[in-house]
Amino acid sequence: MAAAAAAAAGSGTPREEEGPAGEAAALQPQAPTSVPGARLSRLPLARVKALVKADPDVTLAGQEAIFILARAAELFVETIAKDAYCCAQQGKRKTLQRRDLDNAIEAVDEFAFLEESYSVVQAGVQWCDLSSL
Repeated sequence: MAAAAAAAAGSGTPREEEGPAGEAAALQPQAPTSVPGARLSRLPLARVKALVKADPDVTLAGQEAIFILARAAELFVETIAKDAYCCAQQGKRKTLQRRDLDNAIEAVDEFAFLEESYSVVQAGVQWCDLSSL
């Protein structure tokens, strides 16, 4: 059992641990081992930090807070992209278009906070240029 647990611990797969009464505990996922070149965040943390510092209300932001914000942004983009892709599939397309994002914003309650921004963009206000950050 110890050899199997040791093998599973290094592979990132769930493993069983024995409890105090000798029974196997529930499967617990283990963190995958670090792979050379693997990144914890897909967004550049320096860019996220620059965006946070651009807010005049923020005076200090720790590295952990920057990482959490970057991860939250990744999950948000992933979620809205999946919902927009579903809208594209309903139109029998594989390519996302602006109207797919618009439809996802209107259809999903979790994106209701974007409707105000969406209406401002619809009125002709252009997106701000973030390339200087």
